Amino acid sequence: MSLFVVEYTYSADTVAGRDEHRPAHREWLGELAEQKTVVSSGPFADGSGAFIIVDAADAATVEQLFTHDPFARNGLVTATRIVEWVPVLGEFSS
Repeated sequence: MSLFVVEYTYSADTVAGRDEHRPAHREWLGELAEQKTVVSSGPFADGSGAFIIVDAADAATVEQLFTHDPFARNGLVTATRIVEWVPVLGEFSS
């Protein structure tokens, strides 16, 4: 498997919707974390988006998987960037 970074960008216009759907979003991510698919996840401190590290076979798998996120299903993510990540130092390096 490979590691991928999913970077979400949020808009100020979606704050109320994200507040409403956050419990379902976190439950969905939590299930993926229990399965060891999501390695780590969290929002940016300024509220502009989020950073999610995913262990998956390829970017297409990640892209398909993230269509199921309650935030994505409800149009609350302004932009999504998915890139393969190759850590060379630290906790995630192999």
